[in-house]
Formats: sequence, structure tokens, C-alpha cells
Amino acid sequence: MRVAIADGDPEIIEYLGNIVEGQGNIYSGYADGTSLSNALLRDTFDLVILDWNMPGKNGMQVLKWMESAVEDRPPVIMMASRTAKQDISDALNAGADDYITKPEDRNVIAARINALLRRNTGVSAMEKTAQFGNYLLDRIEQTVRFCDKEIALTAKEFELADLMFRNRDRTLSRRYIMETVWRTNAHLATRTLDMHVSRIRSKLVLKPENGFRIFTVFGYGYRLETLGNAR
Repeated sequence: MRVAIADGDPEIIEYLGNIVEGQGNIYSGYADGTSLSNALLRDTFDLVILDWNMPGKNGMQVLKWMESAVEDRPPVIMMASRTAKQDISDALNAGADDYITKPEDRNVIAARINALLRRNTGVSAMEKTAQFGNYLLDRIEQTVRFCDKEIALTAKEFELADLMFRNRDRTLSRRYIMETVWRTNAHLATRTLDMHVSRIRSKLVLKPENGFRIFTVFGYGYRLETLGNAR
């Protein structure tokens, strides 16, 4: 999972980043609200942690902007030294999914992050098998069956297919896919990703008549669209 952390204090970004990485996730840090806003327009995140009083756009301004500007807005944790009930209420009413008052215990922060990531991922990500229309994915055997016929995929092809089915109807950035499937921050060759997408599109016969299709969002990434009565 990918987490964006925005705070004017680099030490806090590192502190929160260590918590995120300790849970097996990846994070990107931003020193101000403007740089975070730019990142949200070009990349995909599963969670955003916002500091209320950061430079540029403050946390509340970013939060209100996200409501209208960010498609498939990820859940948001607002962090602030403000303890007044009105401040907490204002943040939650503006769209924050949780509010953490600084300073807070490391274990509490980790639990709050984990709870929102679990909620955003959904139960299906934790199950051994998952059914999407006529496609049955077995995460233990890393196999896909379509209309009771097994389709052979490589390990990376299966991970990519599983990621896209779990995030169906959600646009995923190239960087998000690269870091989630290939587990690297390095720039993966565009051809490698495009080749894998092409392979699963072909092998799984992802066409409208089968309930799903992979849509290319040029300059951004890919989206697996649900069509008809497929789920």
C-alpha cells in the first residue's frame, strides 16, 4: 500500500514514514500542501496523512480541495497539535476520516493507519480466493479460472491481475503499479509494465462481453473497468 505524508517538519515525516514502512507499506513525503496537491493529481495513494499547519496550502485547505479535485479520493488522517473539540469536528466535517492529536503514541498511530488501510483495501484482499464476475482468483496457488477453465499466468502477471481486480473501477498510476507489483521505487521501463498489462488483457480475455476491460489513461496509468453485471 502507498501512503502520502505531508508535514512541514522533515523529522515528523521520517518518524511517520518509519511507522508506515514497519507495516510493510511504502510512503512518499511532502514538505508542504502545494507539493502534495501536485502529487495527488499525478499519482495514486491508499492513504494521506496531513499536517494541519504545514506551509503553502495548510491541511484543511488541501482536504477541502481534495473533495472536489481528486477522483477516488483516498482516506485522510489529519494530524495537529489542536485539541479543541471544534477543531476536531471541523476536520472531520471537511472530509478527514480520522484525527490524531500530536504528540501521540507510536502504537496508536500505527493502529490508526492500519485500520484505514484495511478499510480501504476491503475484505477481498485478505481472502484466499476472490470471485469477480466469471473470474476466480486463487491467491495461494496464484491461479485464475475463467468459466471454470484455468488460465496460466506468471507470478507477476497474477499479482498485476489481482491488483487490478481488487482496485476495479479505480485509476492506478504507473508508479503505484510499479511499486506495488515490482516492489521498487526505481523507474521501471514503460515497456515492461505495458507488456504485462497487454499479456493479462489477452490471457484473461478482458473484453466487454466478459464483463471487464482494461482502460489506458494516457500519461497516468490504467483502470480495470467493470461492465454490465460483473462484480
